[in-house]
Amino acid sequence: MAMESTGRTGEPPVLKPWPKRPARLAQAVVESLTDTIVSGTIPPGSTLPVEPELCETFGVSRITIREAVKSLEAKGLVLARQGYGTTVTPPEEWNLLDPVVLAATVQHDDQLVVLDQLVDIRSTLEAQMTAQAAELATDEDLRAIERLLARLDEETVAPARFTETDVAFHDRIMQASHNRLGRSIIRILHAQARTTFLYNGTPDAAACERANAEHREVAERLLARDSEGAARAMAAHIQTAWSRRRLPNVTSPAS
Repeated sequence: MAMESTGRTGEPPVLKPWPKRPARLAQAVVESLTDTIVSGTIPPGSTLPVEPELCETFGVSRITIREAVKSLEAKGLVLARQGYGTTVTPPEEWNLLDPVVLAATVQHDDQLVVLDQLVDIRSTLEAQMTAQAAELATDEDLRAIERLLARLDEETVAPARFTETDVAFHDRIMQASHNRLGRSIIRILHAQARTTFLYNGTPDAAACERANAEHREVAERLLARDSEGAARAMAAHIQTAWSRRRLPNVTSPAS
């Protein structure tokens, strides 16, 4: 993170230079400022430091800073207006499907509000695609899903490998649905969620076995071409697996 609060009311955050100059300057500035904004270090309604200060802190040119600010605007994080500076926008304006914004949001989601929402969206959309796969999957699609299920059976004793194959199993079902847009949305959401311990938890062999029993129910419904049953099995699996991983001492404000 490039900024930290001074702890003095009414004063702007103090900027801290990088210990090592990154290779991709504009992108590095964007990622640093995104993390600073999403973490609340610069809260909504506040203005970013002026351009010369940003240049000095990050050790980059005005062109690089302007490029970074334009990227932040495209992500919905700030609004730049002539004569008013660059203002941080409310969280409701942020584009959570942008990988940089989503990654920062997930990393700072201490109350699991966004992760709970992500799981709800994933279970709904992936269940719909599983129903589509039950109707549209080719014989080769189904054989590929069965092969992945067999791998998962072997890997329940190796949680790290199981987790990777688990992702491939779900993705192969989505591929069989031929719903390209839905698959792209889930892949964006899931890729960023998996970068944090808050989402992954610490799966053990017993958790892998339980998850795979649920995978088998999904696969059986697919092989039977039971679209409604496959959708129910997938939705139940995603929600149940999350309830097993979700930290018990974290309660969403909405709960």
